[in-house]
Amino acid sequence: MAGGRDRDPLVVGRVVGDVLDPFTRTTNLRVSFGARTIANGCELKPSMVSRQPRVEVGGPDMRTFYTLVMIDPDAPSPSDPNLREYLHWLVTDIPGSTGAAFGEPSVPVLICLCYPLSTRQA
Repeated sequence: MAGGRDRDPLVVGRVVGDVLDPFTRTTNLRVSFGARTIANGCELKPSMVSRQPRVEVGGPDMRTFYTLVMIDPDAPSPSDPNLREYLHWLVTDIPGSTGAAFGEPSVPVLICLCYPLSTRQA
């Protein structure tokens, strides 16, 4: 098992260990952009992912719900990940044995504050 885990693209690409804790897969997930099905570890150009992907969850039953989080772990590039873990897409309440289209898209909430200061900040 350890040998298989070492060759897992999520481990090789340091997603597991950096972004995610080690885990055991419990359900199948299929993601495709147009005609291209995505595999763990493949690199995608922005032009390839400009539209929402098709997502299929192969869960055990419709009473189990999933959350799908799509991030870029090293945005904008591996050499300069100053936007690391950039959130691209979040869908909650996806019933098992269905697609993400049946879930609830969520939008990140950003709170910006602007207030006067008593002195100029250097």
